[in-house]
Amino acid sequence: MSLQVDIMTAMKAAMKEKNQVALAALRAVKSEILLAQTATGSKEDISEDQEIKILSKMVKQRKDSAAIFLEQNREDLAEPELAQAKLISQFLPAQLSEEEITVEVMKTIAAVGAEGMKDMGKVMGIVSGKLAGQADGKTISNIVKAKLS
Repeated sequence: MSLQVDIMTAMKAAMKEKNQVALAALRAVKSEILLAQTATGSKEDISEDQEIKILSKMVKQRKDSAAIFLEQNREDLAEPELAQAKLISQFLPAQLSEEEITVEVMKTIAAVGAEGMKDMGKVMGIVSGKLAGQADGKTISNIVKAKLS
């Protein structure tokens, strides 16, 4: 519930500053959280892990959109998407470096006894669960592929 309080506080500050990009991003976050809460038909609190997944998904969506806009030479559309992604990321836990992710991947490979690419799914499932919200799935995937091949 503290994430919702933080978001409301940030929304009030964005309204006072008349920051439309921040306001749009925060409203989108609030909307996604409310949709997740009411998905079962009754309003119930969602866990912190679910909130982190929602925020991670939103950041990824905005970065993907910005990449597409940049490919099409539309910097005017990419800029607000990147700004929103940066703002939403402030509510996520600190992201791990590639070295820290590599250490976790190597520990998991040793624990599972993975020997090749056929074991990639096992390793990815465990590492993605441990590092949820702290690392991008694409980065984890690239590291796992490099270590198993």
